[in-house]
Order: sequence, then C-alpha cells, then structure tokens
Amino acid sequence: MTLSTEKSTISPLTTDSIPQEAFDWYDEYAHGDIDRRTFLSRLGTLSVTGLTLSVVAGALTPNYALAEQVSFNDPDIVASYVEYDSPNGHGRARGYLVIPKNVNADNKTAAILVAHENRGLNPYIEDVARRLAKAGFIAFAPDALFPLGGYPGNDDEGRAMQKTMDGNKIEGDFMDAASLLKNHSFSTGKVGMVGFCYGGYLTNTLAAIMPDTIHAGAPYYGTPAKSQIDNIKAPLQLHFAELDKRVNDTWPDYEKTLKANKVDYTAYVYPKTNHGFHNDSTARYDEKNAELAWDRTVKFFKQTLKS
Repeated sequence: MTLSTEKSTISPLTTDSIPQEAFDWYDEYAHGDIDRRTFLSRLGTLSVTGLTLSVVAGALTPNYALAEQVSFNDPDIVASYVEYDSPNGHGRARGYLVIPKNVNADNKTAAILVAHENRGLNPYIEDVARRLAKAGFIAFAPDALFPLGGYPGNDDEGRAMQKTMDGNKIEGDFMDAASLLKNHSFSTGKVGMVGFCYGGYLTNTLAAIMPDTIHAGAPYYGTPAKSQIDNIKAPLQLHFAELDKRVNDTWPDYEKTLKANKVDYTAYVYPKTNHGFHNDSTARYDEKNAELAWDRTVKFFKQTLKS
C-alpha cells in the first residue's frame, strides 16, 4: 500500500508516526543530495496506513507558526535588525540582535552568536535568539542570505539561494559578527556561539579560526571545521542525534583531535532522535530531548562565559 494523495484530516504527526526512511530522505533532500521530486517520489512508496502524501511531506517540512516560544514583543527583551560592516565577508551584512531589557553599558552581559542552518535566518533561529536573550545574554543571529536580499520566507528557496553563495564569505560574515559582539558596548567581551546543522559546522569553524574571540561553542549536529582544528581552545558542548548517521560518522576523528589537543569538551548523543531534533517546527522535533539539550546549553554558557 502506498501513501494516498487524498486530503486528510489527521492531526499533526509525531516522530513515532512516520517511518525512519522518511526522515532519512528528508535529510538527504535538505542537504542537497536529492531533489524535491525524488524526495516526494520516495515518500510515495511508503506504506503508512491512513496517511496522505501531503500530510507526511507537510509534517517533515517546517511550520514556523509552531516555533515561537518567546514573542518578538516580549517585554523583557529588545529585538531589532542590525546591519554591520563585514570586511572578511560580503562587505556588508545583517542580523537579528536581541538584548535583555535590563542590559546596558553599566550592566553588561555575555553575548551569544547564533548560526542558522543551510537556508538563512528563518523564524525558528530568530526565536532561538530571543530564548537566549530571555536567559540573560545578548544574542545575535546573522542572515547569510542578506547579500541576496535576505531569507525569502520559505526554506526551499532559502536553501537554493544559500547553495549558490561563497562559503568562505559566509564564514567571514559570521566572523565579523563575532567581533561585533566582542566589542559591543553592552558586552562583557565574552562570546559564545551556538549553531544548528550548517550552523553547527560554523560553530566548530569559528572556534578553530577565532580561538581568541569564541570563548565557548555549542554545535548541534554539526560537522567539524575543515581546517585549523588544532587551534581550538574554547570549551565545547556538542549535541548529536542518535539516528543522524551522516553527521555522526564525522565525530570519531574529530573527537580524537579534541582529545589530543586537550580541549575541554562534552558530547551528548540523544537517543532515538533525528537530525534537527531541536527544531520545533517539524515532526523531527523531540520535545523531551530538545528541552534537555537546551537546558544544558544555557547552563554551559552561564558557566563558561562568566566575567
């Protein structure tokens, strides 16, 4: 039996409702290994009683109405979009800056750079920045797609846009964002970084190429930096999804290097989770493990970024 194309009134799906193959295929699609036609064609071969193709495909793709945990007009934070010079990147860049309302030049706090996935600054990542501000940090989330007009409002187009860009210049934009946070008038100069998927890779990368600027890194399901790994000095808290074979296969060699260089790190593998389990806008979201990982991340930053 294959998936039906009829309309369905079934409630939003959970991780347990969808065969693992569907998550694996979505991961291939999201990272450019297969196109959308192939992804949907494969979904159509699944035997899932009572579920339609559109329901399963819709559950796997983001619904950002589900992702807001902290309102953009929360009274405890001040959020704005800020442009900044990026000589190491595209020359000019833009990001989402969120500051706790009680933080100022006389009451400084640590800052966290937030790195998005391979599709630009979407609402989920903006909400992550607001969560960090609610926890007491300055948070800044750059949009790699700014040189092309910014995040376009949907992930498929954003993914296609980011794929055309120079990765070195994207890294440069995030490097200059880290420097901006280090020197911000409300910042203590202590800078942490958290990133998801491609942003996890960026977190590992900036820890390697900016060892005197990044003071703590929390990559979520991110691959290692491609060079200068031996330069990492910052403590790392790494988060992995048990079912994420693509990323997990890169971890053993990375761990050997971290151990050899005596880097202070902790790695967590969350059972029965998929790549993207922290993203609460899709069926990949695992609430229990996402909350556990986030609680660990906030505590990690509070401990490592003390003045």
